[in-house]
Amino acid sequence: MGVKTFKPITPSLRTTILSDRKEITRKKPEKSLTEPKKRTGGRNSQGRITAKYRGGGHKRRYRIIDFRRSKDEMEAGVISIEYDPNRSARIALLQYADGEKRYILAPNGLMVGGTVVSGGSVEIKVGNCMPLENIPSGVAVHNIELRPGRGATMVRSAGTSAEIMAKDGKYAHVKLPSGEVRLVNVTCRATIGQVGHLEHEKISYGKAGRKRWLGRRPRTRAVAMNPVDHPMGGGEGKSSGGRHPCSPSGQLAKGLKTRRKNKTKKYIVRSRKAKR
Repeated sequence: MGVKTFKPITPSLRTTILSDRKEITRKKPEKSLTEPKKRTGGRNSQGRITAKYRGGGHKRRYRIIDFRRSKDEMEAGVISIEYDPNRSARIALLQYADGEKRYILAPNGLMVGGTVVSGGSVEIKVGNCMPLENIPSGVAVHNIELRPGRGATMVRSAGTSAEIMAKDGKYAHVKLPSGEVRLVNVTCRATIGQVGHLEHEKISYGKAGRKRWLGRRPRTRAVAMNPVDHPMGGGEGKSSGGRHPCSPSGQLAKGLKTRRKNKTKKYIVRSRKAKR
């Protein structure tokens, strides 16, 4: 795994940094584990744009990822490491002893030919999945559940990992990549190791066209709009806004807390904004 740069024979290539994709061993996905992905163009069920500057891009099929890892005590071999256009991480195709195939997020260090297993009392090894109560403190984990049996929802992007700080009764103290320490039920599952594709943060697309391939359209600055289009629009000459940054509907963009306190506050031991 690594990145590749280019000779600056064009202005866009001068700043382009892409993944070399040497870890990918198979180009076409397992067809039985894909399904169509409809593109919305940022529109809701009424056809109105609710997410601006989206549209176009290459066709994609969604890869069905096994976030539950519910096939316990059965060893699975790694057949291939593949590219997934729907996420920053790479995915690994597993084949279980009974012949069933499933996709999982590929952790850093997992290679073709390796084996993984999930269950209550399995080895502490990269790619293995087990409840938090069976994972020692200080071990790096990813793909963490918030509710037992619902499937992993946290720490799934490329290069991320969380750390189990301590355990207290039925809760484990988990330090997330943001620095937040959160209580998670010890019966929730997590996967050992760090999510692969660490070089994702170094990638520079180099040109606007590559973002268009990903379905991202050009963004218009709010201060360049008219007052009818945005609260920060208008003004004589070039204006810097004249007010705090906000969305077209007036929602403040900086500093406004939007998290529902009554829902999550009791599970947060240390805020991600606390001084470390």
